[in-house]
Amino acid sequence: MHIERGHVINARFPHASGTRGKKRPVVVVQTDVYNQRLRHAVVAQLTTNLDDKGDPACFLIEAGTPEGQAAGILQDSLFSGYLISLMSEDRLQDVIGKLSDEAMRKITDCLKAALGIG
Repeated sequence: MHIERGHVINARFPHASGTRGKKRPVVVVQTDVYNQRLRHAVVAQLTTNLDDKGDPACFLIEAGTPEGQAAGILQDSLFSGYLISLMSEDRLQDVIGKLSDEAMRKITDCLKAALGIG
């Protein structure tokens, strides 16, 4: 499977407890250099739980906007920079969309806030 940074992909995202979890969209946040070399990717979860939308580690993507439509989401969703995971390609199912360069700059800021970088 060819994946790129910014792809929105349906994946079986595991629960923190290690159980199977549920299928949800994730955003590939790993750089393309590693996406080409490795058989896994660092992803961050999208959630429809909007409680943390003011958190600097989160970014709201509204389904009805051009950005939401390009992402392929059906409901307003929150990118959660603190809900990241390393997933093997076999858990990443189908690409449903791709985020813009502007959205990816915001996501980079979210990841910096979540990880205490820069």
